[in-house]
Amino acid sequence: NIFPEDPEDGLVKANMEKLTFYALSAPEKLDRIGAYLSERLSRDVARHRYGYVCIAMEALDQLLMACHCQTINLFVESFLTMVRKLLEADKPNLQILGTNSFVKFANIEEDTPSYHRSYDFFVSRFSEMCHSSYEDPDIRTKIRMAGIRGLQGVVRKTVNDELQANIWDPQHMDKIVPSLLFNLQQEEGVERSPSPEAEKESPVELTERCFRELLGRAAYGNIKNAVKPVLMHLDNHSLWESKTFAVRCFKIIMYSIQSQHSHLVIQQLLGHLDANSKNSSRVRAGIVEVISEAAVIEASGSIGPTVLEVFNTLLKQLRLSVDYELTGSYDSFANMGSKVIKVHEERQLQEAVIKTVGSFANTLPPYQRSEVMLFIIGKIPVPGMYPALVSVSGFRVEGSRMIQVLLLKSLLQVTAGFQSTNILTALPTSFLDPLLSFTLMEDAEIRLLVLDILISIIDRHDNRNKFSPVRIISDISVLKLKVDKCSRQDNLFMKKHSQRLYRHIYLACKEESNVQRHFESLYTLLGLICVELANEEVVVDLIRLALALQDLALTEEALPVYTRCAIHALSAVYLNLICQLTTVPTFCQHVHEVIESRKKLVPFLLPEDVLVESSKIPEKLEKVEGEVLFVQTKIAEMLGGSGYNTERLATSYIPQITDEDRLSKRKSIGDTVSLQLEMESRNSPEKEQRSTAEQITFETLKQAIVDSVNVEELERERRRQVVERFQTAPFEEIAAHCGARASLLQSKLNQIFEITIRPPPSPSGSVGNGHGRSRSIPVYEMTFPDLCVY
Repeated sequence: NIFPEDPEDGLVKANMEKLTFYALSAPEKLDRIGAYLSERLSRDVARHRYGYVCIAMEALDQLLMACHCQTINLFVESFLTMVRKLLEADKPNLQILGTNSFVKFANIEEDTPSYHRSYDFFVSRFSEMCHSSYEDPDIRTKIRMAGIRGLQGVVRKTVNDELQANIWDPQHMDKIVPSLLFNLQQEEGVERSPSPEAEKESPVELTERCFRELLGRAAYGNIKNAVKPVLMHLDNHSLWESKTFAVRCFKIIMYSIQSQHSHLVIQQLLGHLDANSKNSSRVRAGIVEVISEAAVIEASGSIGPTVLEVFNTLLKQLRLSVDYELTGSYDSFANMGSKVIKVHEERQLQEAVIKTVGSFANTLPPYQRSEVMLFIIGKIPVPGMYPALVSVSGFRVEGSRMIQVLLLKSLLQVTAGFQSTNILTALPTSFLDPLLSFTLMEDAEIRLLVLDILISIIDRHDNRNKFSPVRIISDISVLKLKVDKCSRQDNLFMKKHSQRLYRHIYLACKEESNVQRHFESLYTLLGLICVELANEEVVVDLIRLALALQDLALTEEALPVYTRCAIHALSAVYLNLICQLTTVPTFCQHVHEVIESRKKLVPFLLPEDVLVESSKIPEKLEKVEGEVLFVQTKIAEMLGGSGYNTERLATSYIPQITDEDRLSKRKSIGDTVSLQLEMESRNSPEKEQRSTAEQITFETLKQAIVDSVNVEELERERRRQVVERFQTAPFEEIAAHCGARASLLQSKLNQIFEITIRPPPSPSGSVGNGHGRSRSIPVYEMTFPDLCVY
């Protein structure tokens, strides 16, 4: 009776109310009501009586909304059969009608879970509707939106139902996720239609909302199944190259999932990057870019166990990229059919990886950052010990150089903005030693990177920019340097490492390939040591270092003119900085006088003329002397009056010779042989070192070299013979050889025992009672009279 004679009149409301009341009072009749409506609807769909179809669905909806009792289960089967019937119809309007009913049903909270219901058909059908290609764009949009809402309904219905088939299974996810991503992509081509419904929400907005809801409901074990189809979709449609859509997808994912699961997404992305190692550099760069964006978002949640894994994967990609760039092929054997590699694209990938290393490091707390720094420095091939990176022999050294540069750039990214309160933990020996060894390399770029890394770590108060450009300033208070009192750790650090730091700075100044940037960085580093780490003893050493640099520029005439002028300028500008920090008036006056004299007579020994873009230096450097030089004895005298250690100031600074010279690329034989003198821990390392050095003659040096070489060769030859014997000799011979050695050992032991075990002294004083006893008794078996035992 709820169906009118003319479908235009709509549902007969009075009868519908009676039916609802009847259903509520006798819920056991619900399944028969459902069965009747279902049968009626099937008939009307077959006869194209769409008005009655709409009325049947309206009646169903009203009954569903009214009957929230436990017996709704009986009714749902008929309801789902009817919705399926509508979704199977060709008419878009019926599909949309069915979807709307399904969405209303999905929003109903059921009291009892149901195990006999299956939503497989609905997942497939709604996914199909999401990809609709109906001719009329308006209707196409409506069908797609209906599909998205349907999928949202299926997820809502199944996600909380324990007995329900698992919606997170790959078979469902592989349909749902690509359907949503397909609609997310449609943003560019869709024009907003004027209908009021479209104004409320576009398909893209609806899709995004649905996608976020899906991810938000994902538990720990389901994240992988939800993310994998996203990766597959981006692969299949070549969406990594353009990056923007991939980044957008993963931003949605990272913001939607529960923050404690975010490291799982990063792990999957890293795995995907590994899997695409032989793909084009643009694809890899896209994945790296996505990891970079995701890592920044992840900082709010837990980083999880993936910290070093992330850096390991990224650094592996750098190595592979260098291999590809050098060999020109994705296979080391250079197959003819392999893809052509574009160098500029590989370079872009390398930059993307380095940027990602930086953005990931910025999310880490300081203690983890220190670990990462150690991890990266451990991956850098040490000078002189190149690991074979590329199978093509000619590329090895070049490959190592590129790896060193890229890894140092990555390290620089990690140290950027790193502010450690404790310099001892920020620069442990295991990190500082390999890092400093790079300051002695021939490659100018590598040396510059190392200086920048040291500056980054030492600069804890953002002072570094205040030291550039390099110029003489009569009043350094305008720089507004932040100077803190040195902590105990700072003093310990300088006690332990200062001599090595000075030595490396001194040697770094001598490099002939230095350019303006190197001297600027050296000045910044020296300035930061002065501001951040200087106590009285350190200040004295820094003044000695500055004066030693002046001597270096005067004596080393083989150095290029530019380098010598620049060292003079560096020494002058640094003494100008120190004298104002120490605030000893006479010292300041002396420095000021020398600088004024230089301005008049030799302006090319000041930073304003040398450390600029177009330096004004003479062709040849004449002998520099007189009033334009800083005088060590004068400075020692002046500072001595203010309580500084005059004896130490009066001794010139001479750098120590250590093992590192041999490791790096020094060429002369004197540099190759290490004269490691164990003097570092004493108070005045230079003096004692000199007194020892006086006893070393040329002959002893020559003898040391020749002897050590001979001994090493003999030892090597002996080892080779032993290995060869054990590899080639028959088993019996080896057994006999080992047996002979064992019996030899036994006979020696017997001899020793015979000597040590004496016959016991007789307590009565007579030796052996005149019998000449043959058996000797060991000491531990002797019996003594009680009086002898204490």
